[in-house]
Amino acid sequence: MAEVEIYTRALCGYCLRAKRLLNDKGVPFTEHDATYDTSLRNEMIKKAHGQMTYPQIFIDGRHIGGCDDLFALDRAGKLDPLLQA
Repeated sequence: MAEVEIYTRALCGYCLRAKRLLNDKGVPFTEHDATYDTSLRNEMIKKAHGQMTYPQIFIDGRHIGGCDDLFALDRAGKLDPLLQA
């Protein structure tokens, strides 16, 4: 199973949707709640090449993007192969 990391913040509907999709697929993930932690937010922005919106998702260190990007990969049938790597 691939290593999945997701940077989130409190009260973020997109974060909840992304986590729900991963949970529904039975994918374990590491959540970094950057709501009150500017060092985590800065880490996320650096890893995501300047992207500042939440969530930011990484699979095996590869930047996937946000919630919409995760769902687009799923609709295209490309998410499951990434998660199985």
